[in-house]
Amino acid sequence: MRGDVHRDGDYHRAVHVWIFAESTQELLLQKRADCKDSWPGFWDISSAGHISAGDSSLITAQRELQEELGVTLPKDAFELIFVFLEECITNNGKFINNEYSDVYLVTTLDPIPREAFTLQGTEVSDVKYISFGEYRSCLAEADPTYVPYDVNKQYGLLFDIITKRYKENTEARSLVLQKQLRRYAPVSLTAELTGLTHADKEALVLLIKAAMIMDDIFYLQVWYSNPVLREWLKEHADVSQLDNLKWMYYLINKCPWSCLDENEAFLTTADSAVKLLPEATKPITGWKGVQYRAAFPMLKPSAANFYPPDMDKMEFELWTKSLNLNQQQDAMSFFTVIKRHNQVNWDSSLYNHIFDGTHLSAGSTCDLYSIPYSQEYNSFLTSASDLLHKAGDLVGSPSCLTL
Repeated sequence: MRGDVHRDGDYHRAVHVWIFAESTQELLLQKRADCKDSWPGFWDISSAGHISAGDSSLITAQRELQEELGVTLPKDAFELIFVFLEECITNNGKFINNEYSDVYLVTTLDPIPREAFTLQGTEVSDVKYISFGEYRSCLAEADPTYVPYDVNKQYGLLFDIITKRYKENTEARSLVLQKQLRRYAPVSLTAELTGLTHADKEALVLLIKAAMIMDDIFYLQVWYSNPVLREWLKEHADVSQLDNLKWMYYLINKCPWSCLDENEAFLTTADSAVKLLPEATKPITGWKGVQYRAAFPMLKPSAANFYPPDMDKMEFELWTKSLNLNQQQDAMSFFTVIKRHNQVNWDSSLYNHIFDGTHLSAGSTCDLYSIPYSQEYNSFLTSASDLLHKAGDLVGSPSCLTL
């Protein structure tokens, strides 16, 4: 129980979710309900909560935001920016907080209207937006109306990240991208088409189209919001010189991380696609809904999009030990993707779909499950297969037929 954890000082996990509005450079704060056992009536994080046994960090972040503020967002709205350890004792020693918190940032274009929120009365009494610079000053000066965080230590990262993203010099950034691009030498590739019939050449076009579908799979395998980022950068490449440089360097890396710089990010969520979610909150007349940036982490995920972003080695090993031999082989196959039941349930409810439970592994109560490539990428593979069959019906040369 939550009360026992804080009474005994047990170390535990939690999530902090910050909503940041780009246009006004403001953070959303919630005022803690007067009935709270810690910091009642104080201004605090947009949303926060403990990670319950069996729940994942990301699902908890999504659920807390929905329960406390009535804001329902998909997983690509949440950017994990750092993990924070808080160790403190309050309420005359009655409340001991030893907490590892996953800190998430949700970036919206504009502030969410006050009347769009549905506040959970037992947790939240009010919300407000405040300039992130002003809020930092309030914390630095230990303003007695705000829950304290030491901005001169780890929690200062929140403000450092925002400052760097939105105060960066456009010209300086363009020069950096130009320097990175010059490390690559342009090469023209040609093909020997002598001896090929017109039908063979038509077949080669189909083969190239099929290969481009494999590219689409790769983009998705790198990170789940990567395809959306690609389309956004392509669409905006002609807006400015900087936007063109972003697109050119993205085409080389096929992701927002630079492979020649130890996968350091050359883009941030501030450069990412804008998505509209009309039903993220209760409807407000004249307001079209939440517009948010599709997030991606600053550090390239070592597990890419083959595993849940918040899964660790211990969870994976505990899960595989609960499986039978055949299921273990599927889970550790090079041709499967690992997902979460809870995330599928959440995504299904978010988009008004019905979860049918077909992914549940018999005999396993874990949140994880495996799905083969043939199912995960079925729509891509079906399209590629159709193109290959058409190409096979066209070719006449033995070498093309063998291919």
